[in-house]
Amino acid sequence: MFDKVLIANRGEIAARIARTCKRLGVKTVGIHSEADATALHTTAVDESILVGGAAVKDSYLNVERIIAAAKESGAQAVHPGYGLLSEKKHFAQAVIDAGLVWIGPPVSALERLGDKLRSAEAATKAGVPLVPGSPGPVETIDEAKAVAAQFGYPLLVKPVGGGGGIGMTIVKDEAALEKALEAAKNRGAAAFGDARVFVQRYVERPRHIEVQLFADAHGNVVALGERECSVQRRHQKIIEESPAPAFDNRPDGASKRKELLDCAVRLAREAGYVGAGTAEFIWEDARGSFYFLEVNCRLQVEHPVTEMVTGIDLVEWQLRVASGEPLPSAWLSGVPTCGNAIESRVYAEDPAKGFIPKPGAVDEARWPEGEGIRVDAGVAAGGKVTPYYDPMIAKVISYGATRAQAIERMKVALDGTHLAPVVTNTSFLRKIVASDEFARGEYDTSFAEIFAKRG
Repeated sequence: MFDKVLIANRGEIAARIARTCKRLGVKTVGIHSEADATALHTTAVDESILVGGAAVKDSYLNVERIIAAAKESGAQAVHPGYGLLSEKKHFAQAVIDAGLVWIGPPVSALERLGDKLRSAEAATKAGVPLVPGSPGPVETIDEAKAVAAQFGYPLLVKPVGGGGGIGMTIVKDEAALEKALEAAKNRGAAAFGDARVFVQRYVERPRHIEVQLFADAHGNVVALGERECSVQRRHQKIIEESPAPAFDNRPDGASKRKELLDCAVRLAREAGYVGAGTAEFIWEDARGSFYFLEVNCRLQVEHPVTEMVTGIDLVEWQLRVASGEPLPSAWLSGVPTCGNAIESRVYAEDPAKGFIPKPGAVDEARWPEGEGIRVDAGVAAGGKVTPYYDPMIAKVISYGATRAQAIERMKVALDGTHLAPVVTNTSFLRKIVASDEFARGEYDTSFAEIFAKRG
């Protein structure tokens, strides 16, 4: 195990990583921008180093300064958290070139899975189903029309690079296809430096399900269950749970779940993966089919729900695997899950106004406590949500022996969450988990935005 680790991140994930390191006796070095000089995560670590100005490009994306901070502090390894530089192969390589340990997948895996085309090729080799559509990038309108002729409308036109729904367009007929194709190319070029686009059959009212993967450097790969992440706004998750209720009301649910987990494991093996990662899929309930989307080569925001149902500290095992340890032999025959867990992401945003971010002061912060409740917070009383970074304030997680118990505990937990004067989505989250649709597990990726329009 390492003696000292630099955490190249901010907010709740930096504080959460520091918590595990402290339990393991590992010293932590944090980083902060000028805007984050008094942020909560700077007090969660043993020392924090200024790496630049408020703008993210000057601080949390400042590779040269972050590497210098790691070397100056005597850190032996770098944990990237999620977002920011966590999946950037140039950062991983810079860490390795500096003689430090990268707590993440190999650069080769980042290269293969970070590109949607190469990851699709890996999925095909591993026998993992893809969304029906073009086998590669579509360059001309005639090629796009050929996809439409084969699979019909609606179609989804999306950039090869990036994520988060950026540049994606749903096309309902041929009249809109050429305009959507050009728009996606232009958006992809502007946002990701990549004008290539896919054209696929649009899966209507899909559910978003992902598999938590873990692999070591000794050839062992396991799936630690799945998570359902279908409650989303702007293609970004706000409520996640494990296990996925999408399978619960189906007579073939158990076999479909096993098929999904097996596919994810095969894909990780094919890519030579090491460490924690997540294979993401969309589930088409009407057809009983799932399709591969992408692999997130890092820890996920929603990893706590997996920790709650497995009893495994994923950050601890990131550290252990990065230091050369094999996964426990008991995991190789399958890791059982127990009970149900739900995570609600508390954001400084206004659901009544299209979920627009609402940065502001957090003069008051009260978090829930009690059996089966966990809070991973990135802001404390007296802090603030700045306009420079993602407006997520905290994650509220509930656990129950049954899904119904987890839901009831989440309602109580959100009732006990108080932040002021900053505007948050807490009451909206409470309404979601109290809804009949959520109780029945009958929701899809369109649910949250439709629900918000009910008022």
